[in-house]
Amino acid sequence: QQKKHYFDTKVLGQPSGLFFLFFTEMWERFSFYGMRVLLVQFLTAEILLGDPKGGWGWTAEQAASLYGTYAMLLYLTPVLGGIIADKYLGARNAVITGAVIMTIGQLCLFLSIPVMFYIGLTCLVIGVGFFKPNVPSILSEMFKDHPDKKDSAYTIFYMGVNSGSFFGTMLCGYLAMTHGWSWGFGLAGIFMALGTIQFIFAKNLMGDLGVLKKELP
Repeated sequence: QQKKHYFDTKVLGQPSGLFFLFFTEMWERFSFYGMRVLLVQFLTAEILLGDPKGGWGWTAEQAASLYGTYAMLLYLTPVLGGIIADKYLGARNAVITGAVIMTIGQLCLFLSIPVMFYIGLTCLVIGVGFFKPNVPSILSEMFKDHPDKKDSAYTIFYMGVNSGSFFGTMLCGYLAMTHGWSWGFGLAGIFMALGTIQFIFAKNLMGDLGVLKKELP
């Protein structure tokens, strides 16, 4: 019954829940790439851009080292996030947990205080670990019994990925350059929060997708 439930309401021939996943992923990618495009520039702005009001005066080598470490961890934590979701949380709760942690991380970056900045990056690494492997997992589960629709569904889904990446890079970068670095980070956080809220409100359209199915006694 649950599987019929989320296919009852359709948009463009696809279950409407797909489009909530689309926007959840789009806002997350907006946040992720919006922050990422600012990170190295923010750290090196005082030296490379001659901006006395912005940045921490890091050299390009120092900034690249931090960014490399951050990027490496982003590819490691999803392994742990997937395991935790499969065994303890379920994919849906893992997505919500990751999204909330990433929103907190973006808020910490917005403050631009050294300690909070590092806490923010740590939150982003942890949040991505929970979020990244589990949204595609829910999508795959949604179309498990409808393989004929899976290719078109993934095409729509990855349009959200690309749209979020493009607009996040452009808008966060523009706001950082015109209003200050904190506002660029802050915009990424706002859209991450929006993605979290709309995913939570999509609960009724998801049926039992992503819910941890405990073994019967």
